This record gives sequence, C-alpha cells and structure tokens, in this order.
Amino acid sequence: MNNIHETKLPTAKNGAELLIECLRAEQVDTIFGYPGGAVIPIYDALYDCLEIHHILTRHEQAAVHAADGYARVTGQAGVALVTSGPGATNAVTGIANAYMDSVPMVVLTGQVSTDLIGRDSFQEVNIYGMTMDVTKHNYSVMDIRDLPRIVKEAFHLAVTGRPGPVLIDLPKNIMTARTDQRPAIEVHIRGYEPQSEISEEAVRLIAGKIESSRRPVLVVGGGAAASGAAEQLRQLAETAQIPVATTLMGIGAFPSRHPLYLGMLGMHGTYAANRAVHHADLLICLGTRLNDRLSGNAKSFAPNAWKIHVDIDDAELDKNIPVELKLCGDIGKLLRRLNAYVKGPEKTDWPEETAGWQRKVPHYSDEAAGSLNPQEVIRLIDKHTQGNAVVATDVGQHQIWTAHHYRFSRPRSFLTSGGLGTMGFGFPAAIGAAIALGGPAAPPVVCITGDGSFQMNLQEMMTAVDYGLPVKIAILNNGYLGMVRQWQQLFYERRYSSVHITSPDFVAFAGAYGVPGLRAQTPEEADAIIQQALALPGPVLMEFNVREEQNVYPMVPPGAGNDQMLTGDGEN
Repeated sequence: MNNIHETKLPTAKNGAELLIECLRAEQVDTIFGYPGGAVIPIYDALYDCLEIHHILTRHEQAAVHAADGYARVTGQAGVALVTSGPGATNAVTGIANAYMDSVPMVVLTGQVSTDLIGRDSFQEVNIYGMTMDVTKHNYSVMDIRDLPRIVKEAFHLAVTGRPGPVLIDLPKNIMTARTDQRPAIEVHIRGYEPQSEISEEAVRLIAGKIESSRRPVLVVGGGAAASGAAEQLRQLAETAQIPVATTLMGIGAFPSRHPLYLGMLGMHGTYAANRAVHHADLLICLGTRLNDRLSGNAKSFAPNAWKIHVDIDDAELDKNIPVELKLCGDIGKLLRRLNAYVKGPEKTDWPEETAGWQRKVPHYSDEAAGSLNPQEVIRLIDKHTQGNAVVATDVGQHQIWTAHHYRFSRPRSFLTSGGLGTMGFGFPAAIGAAIALGGPAAPPVVCITGDGSFQMNLQEMMTAVDYGLPVKIAILNNGYLGMVRQWQQLFYERRYSSVHITSPDFVAFAGAYGVPGLRAQTPEEADAIIQQALALPGPVLMEFNVREEQNVYPMVPPGAGNDQMLTGDGEN
C-alpha cells in the first residue's frame, strides 16, 4: 500500500478572474476606471479579457461620471472600477450624482485585505459605510463564495424598479483567493418586489378624469424616459390633446418641437409651463419626485388641480406634494393600458391657449450689437445638429439655457445633473456617452459647459484624445460662476463675493492636447466654428466669449410660487 499524501490541486481561477466571468455573464462590455494597489488583481484579470473594454480616465470621479453617461444613453448599468482609500472617496460624488438622478450603475471598489480592515491600514476607508446613503444598495464581499450571488444581485438591483447605483467593495485577498465557482444564473432577493401592478379600476379612473377635465396638463419626469414610455406618452397627449410640461430630467421624453410641448416646469421653467400648471384642473405627474425646484411654494402648486402622481418608487408618493391619487407602478405599462380608454375631446381651446403663452419667454436681450448671447450659441448648436445630438451639460446658467433653447427630439439625449447639481459632470458624461454610442452612424455628442464647470474635470481631455472620441466641447465663457452671480445680483444687492473666475487660454489648452481649439466672439463667428467643429473628426474645443452678466429667465424667487416668475423684461 502506497503511503502517498493526496494533494489538492489548485483551482482554475482566482477571485478577480471569477469577477470578470461574472461581469461577462451580465453582458458588461465597458468599464471606466483607474487602477491602484488594491485592485491590481482585477486589472491583471482584465489584461486577458478581450470582451471587456477598459476606459482609463484621469480621475476616479470622472470614471463614475463617464459610467453615468454610458448608462443614461443606453439604459444599461454603467460600470466603474476604482481602488481603495482615495480612489473610493473620489468616486463618492459620482455615486451620489447617479443616486439622485436614478441612474443604473455598478461601482466596484478595491479594499484592503479582510485581516487589515479596521486597523487604519494604508489606503483603507469604510466606503461601505460612507456610501450607504447614496446607493440603492451596497455590498462588502467577505467570502469568495458570495461573489457570484452578489454580482448577480447588484446588476439586478441597479436596473430594476427605480434604477440606481450599487456598490461592491472587494477586499484584495478575496480577489486573490482560489475558487472553482461559476457565475450565478438566477437571482432572488427576499422582500424585493421592484414593480407593483396598477389596478384596472385606477386606469379607468384616470381616463374618466381626463375626459371630464377642461384644463389638463401632463407633468413628465425622468422616470417616464427611464420606463421607455415616450411613444405611449406622445399617443396619450395627442389623442386627448393634453399639453405637456417636463421636469429638467424629463426633457427629451416628449419632443421639444411638438406643438403640445410647453417646455420645462419649475424655478427656471417657461412661462407657458408654469402658468399652465398653475391654472390646470387636472395634473397627471409621471415619474417625478415633485421636488422644491419643480414646485416652488408647495402650498401654491397647481392649487385648483386634481392631482395624480405615478412613480415606480412608492417612497416618492405624497412626499413633497399631497395628491388625490397616488399610484406605484411602471409608467410605460400604465400608459399602454390608459391609451386603450382615452378618446379625443369633443372641443377644447386649452392647447391653443397654452401654446400662445410660451412665446413670451425664455427672455434674452438682443441689445449690445456685435456681442454674443449664450442662448444664441445654444440655438446655433441646435440648428446645426437639427436637435439630434446627445447633449451633456454641467450645472449652472448654461444648463438651463440648454434646457430651454436646445430642442431635443428623443429620450436619453439630454445628460445633466438634476438632483445633486454636480459641476464637472458634463465632460466625462459626454465621454461615457460617446463610448456607448460609437460607430459611424452615432449622433453627435456635444458637451455644453461653463468656464467654471469645465475646469473641474478638464483633465479628461486626454481621455477623449486617447480614445479618439468625437466629443464637441462648447464652453460659454462669461468670466463668472454665473448662476451664483445671478443670485447675488438679484437677492444680495450685487455683492459679488468670490464669483469672478479666471480661466486658462482654452484654445491654447486644447492645442496642448493636440485638439483643435476654436474661439468665437460674435454670432457670425459662432455659427462658423460650430459648423467647423461638427465637420472635424475627434474631440474639438469651442470657446464662446459671451456677455458677462446675462441672466437666466424665467426665475421663481426663493419661497415664491411658480406663478410669481421673474421674466427679466426690460433688463439688459
């Protein structure tokens, strides 16, 4: 009898290789990231993976914003990969941004080995605890046997129900441990029911309310776009002849050139949208949280309307605005059923009345001949792209001007930070969108930004160059942090405190990266460089030197109702 000790053969893969298998099983084709010590095993596994394209950004915040932009244009979960410690903390703003705007995302963070957790080890932070309030769910993988289940659950959670970011924290020793496991096939999360069924009785009630109303308005939020309900929404509006107002996040869910479109609602909404909602007798709110920027003074919001609120997340119902009918469910499914009941009105002059209002605003002055209005720049971009571009913005005056003056034709084409209001979002989000869309038939990708916002993530120019991305950057340079300056002008007696901002020579900056840089100071020059930029391959930077103290109008003062708009009439 041979006395030979049996030895256990090493299994075929380590935890990092299993992670890549799990990502491939979820159809992941792109990861935005930045390597570091804690994630070296994952990057080593990526080295041999031809199916997943890794995009190396220049900052972790930008990696998450790029994954966000990817997710917004595709509806699929964006994926970001960052290291432990500062890599993870740099990602938090991007995670919070995605959470506030309900963007599906899976963020993979490196972590120190499990035996070093809690010892103030090098590059250790409790990112699991830090992100609990800004993720839909998060995980810390403490046993490699849990990894397949966790990855499967994370992607399921990110894209179902109300979408949002999910974080997976990955200790280094879990990524190096050997395993023979395979990706999970099925997912079941106890207690998680992402959709509720709306009753037939409720559908008939809504149809009856539409039939009996005289001044109905549809308020459309980001949830309507996320549910893929654009065609059903258009059918309902046209059949019942209901004017449509959108939230900032809802822009694109209904065509901006449509005669029933009133524009954006809220603090910087159009005169038509705000007035129509104020005078409405029926308000149907779809996929919006009805927050303070939308409603103004809650007590004076649509005071005479019978309000219906539909959202995939029941936590949003009755949270900000009390309503007569609250329904938790999928908007696309609801509208398909509702359209079977709704008929055209016998006679109504309500759409024509509301259409007449929208011509009054948004306001901007044509004075100071030869100077360049920022709104005019955006209208020229709209003209030369025919409203078919994917437009990413940062946050501030240019964001609102884009919402008003670029006429979006389809959903998932306006990428902007609505809930968190994150400066520095636009450029990396445009990069993510350009990666997602790719190909010769892709629509133009334009980043409209301000001189302040662009400087927050301008290092991503190298990312755009490395991957040859055709992102056209339009910087509206007014020398100010414009929205803060406007508030200081209107409400703080022009006490301009720390809002004048200097910038580099943006054209020279672009040249340092080998990117064409173009500058315009007049409407004629603006028209010419926009055409030139769109015709050039790869990234192009356009700097527009615009009027310094041009304000965003309309504007509802803090604490006022939406019927108390400042329109800026008579202001230079």
